Amino acid sequence: MIRIDLPQEDIPRYWYNIVSDLPDLPPPIHPVTKEPLGPKDFYPIFTRECVNQDFSKEKYIEIPDELREFYIRIGRPTPLYRARRLENYLRTPAKIYYKREDVTPTGSHKLNTAIVQAFCAAREGLEFLTTETGAGQWGSALSYATAMMGIRALVFMVRISYIQKPYRKLVMKLYGADIVPSPSDKTEVGRKYLERDPNHPGSLGIAISEAIETAINNEKAKYSLGSVLNHVLLHQTIIGQEVKKQFELIDEKPDILIGCVGGGSNFAGFTFPFIEEILNGREEYDVIAVEPKAAPSLTNGEYRYDFGDSAGITPLIKMFTLGHDFVPPPIHAGGLRYHGAAPTVSLLKSKGVIRSVTYTQEETFEAGRIFAMTEGIIPAPETTHAVRAAIDEALKAKENGEEKVIAFNFSGHGLLDLKGYEDVLKIS
Repeated sequence: MIRIDLPQEDIPRYWYNIVSDLPDLPPPIHPVTKEPLGPKDFYPIFTRECVNQDFSKEKYIEIPDELREFYIRIGRPTPLYRARRLENYLRTPAKIYYKREDVTPTGSHKLNTAIVQAFCAAREGLEFLTTETGAGQWGSALSYATAMMGIRALVFMVRISYIQKPYRKLVMKLYGADIVPSPSDKTEVGRKYLERDPNHPGSLGIAISEAIETAINNEKAKYSLGSVLNHVLLHQTIIGQEVKKQFELIDEKPDILIGCVGGGSNFAGFTFPFIEEILNGREEYDVIAVEPKAAPSLTNGEYRYDFGDSAGITPLIKMFTLGHDFVPPPIHAGGLRYHGAAPTVSLLKSKGVIRSVTYTQEETFEAGRIFAMTEGIIPAPETTHAVRAAIDEALKAKENGEEKVIAFNFSGHGLLDLKGYEDVLKIS
């Protein structure tokens, strides 16, 4: 079978909250007192509902019917595909499957949480949400979601991506969002960075600082995050829940689960419903987090408390981090240019539940080219990292004569990222 579909009624009715299975998850703490923080400390920044979800210990959190209808609108349940042409190209005995999160209106998994956060903001009477974006996938998703909910988005876009990806800006503007290159002269944080370097390429950490500063200074706004925190990863677990049902339909079980990691949202959404089985001793999976060599937080970072942003506005969270002042090279995989990783993903790495690997731009874009030529879909630069790892695992299976079942999250398409392919692969 090439394509495995689920009926609309199989859209999950609950999000899976992995925090319930991680009782030793270190809490966020105050940067001065080092005391644990609670929901009230986050209400000035995020919508109340998202904060409450972030601190919830409930294993399953019900999805409102209105949001399930929006999940249908954006194309859920998304299909699971068998990559037979890629398998034949590699001459591997492994089976390769990929979850098509690129089929949403904005082309990535990001809408799974964007519509929830915009829904909560509209119900709380807010006028707009502020956020950051790297490659533009998250900014596009929040712009769509706020338009659907009748509010606005203000997006601080990492400057190098603002330059590299002009059509992402256009997508956001078509949905009515305001786009600002970061660092900018619109915030105190941005002005400080521009004083040091007027041509600063920017980073996700800086853009986060600018978005938070703007939100806390406007009573009609809140900040919206596309990765890292518990409530964001929670919303993405509809991906993995669908995948589990799809494998059940074909009486198959994956051996290897793969996702690319910047902050960790698509990786978590795809793998956490499976990791729940690992944590409760029911199954074993090889779970691989794939990072760019340019920003290898899980692979080369330190597991410690650090700020989630560059200016030190956020509370301290315990994560694998390269340091909040780390400025990554201007690689095309803008969504993976983050100095840290989600606290839950980081804890799983520290426990050895997951492992991480890294690749260069050249290695990942070449994998994207192979995937395009075999499966016919051009992956986003971020997604090429997962493709690369899947190819390598399939080649290992070939070398060892093993019939492994490999599954990865195809987190987004690359139709607006062609400049990256042109630059890295020297296509003319």
